[in-house]
Amino acid sequence: MTYRPATDRPDLDTLTLGVEEEFLLLDSNTGESMPVAAQVLGGLSGTAYEQSRQEFRHSMVEMVTPVVSDLTELRRHLVALRTAAIDAAEAAGARLVAVGATPVNEAHRTVPDEPRYHAMSQRFGPVAHDPAVCGCHVHVGLPDRELAVQVCNHLRPWLPVVQALTVNSPLHDGQDTGHASWRGMQLERWPSIGPTPYFDSAADYDATVADLIKAGIMLDAGMVYWYVRPSVAYPTVEVRVGDVCPTVDDTVLVAALVRALVATLAAEVRGGARATRTRGCLVSAAHWRAAHDGLDGDLVDLRTGHARPAWDLVDEMFALVTPALERQGDRGYVLDQLTRLRDEGTGAARQRRILERTDCDVRAVLAHLAAQTRPTPA
Repeated sequence: MTYRPATDRPDLDTLTLGVEEEFLLLDSNTGESMPVAAQVLGGLSGTAYEQSRQEFRHSMVEMVTPVVSDLTELRRHLVALRTAAIDAAEAAGARLVAVGATPVNEAHRTVPDEPRYHAMSQRFGPVAHDPAVCGCHVHVGLPDRELAVQVCNHLRPWLPVVQALTVNSPLHDGQDTGHASWRGMQLERWPSIGPTPYFDSAADYDATVADLIKAGIMLDAGMVYWYVRPSVAYPTVEVRVGDVCPTVDDTVLVAALVRALVATLAAEVRGGARATRTRGCLVSAAHWRAAHDGLDGDLVDLRTGHARPAWDLVDEMFALVTPALERQGDRGYVLDQLTRLRDEGTGAARQRRILERTDCDVRAVLAHLAAQTRPTPA
């Protein structure tokens, strides 16, 4: 898809949204990953089939919403897609679970029979055969590509906060890893995943990607898996830092905050503001802290370099984007959902409470996650 020229100035109060959610297919008795994605995808029909995608593991499916303009519409699509995928998974003998990383075991780690997946497997070896991980990717329509690159620069200090909101993968090999997002740890093994570098312009971005492809770090531009990027396929800013969220309302909350951040920061760019060139090692450290602590500890405030209570940064992010949320009509919903999240905790915190309550019964955790994955209508 071709980006419109930079002279086409999008209305920042009406930015569109789209969300991609990745799910694991698990055995309801053992919790192990089941390689039945082909059966699940084949069991979908109509819009659900059209909005589904094959993923990098036989135990994963991805559901992709259409482009929407408001949160009510987004929630409706998420409910419909999750429900269809859950029903297809059950028909295939599996349990669809919104969890960020393989919680117990992934016995079948071969890639689907696609040339690109085989090329990735050959190039990256054992890294390409790690247990499956599942993310939530939020697309915000921003057809001015030059503006999109600058917004990516401005997003860098806030992405660890977004990551902390979504942590939902404390388990690995049936044990608590001590990290709220084990997915975040697994992804660090890939050379083209991680914090987005600072770029002076779209030309600088494109030249860097071209250099990384020539150096063999990426097979193609589609392997730019940085935590935020101008999408390769769509005229959007794509934020891909988060674990897949346990509930539909968790997902809608993150999408609303991301859209409000993009609108707020795009306005700052238009006003002439330049993003701070924070050192890459500090940005990486901030993301490690977010993946480790989630919202239950401190986060690194990349504006100052100091560790601060996570919820202080969430509150400051909410204050920053409140004018955009108000213009979009989303403030009330977001405030209610942040209050709920403060009370219930992140997906990782919810899992750990069940582990504590059940003497580390992982099956109880997975049953809870499956129940959270199945949506209820608004």
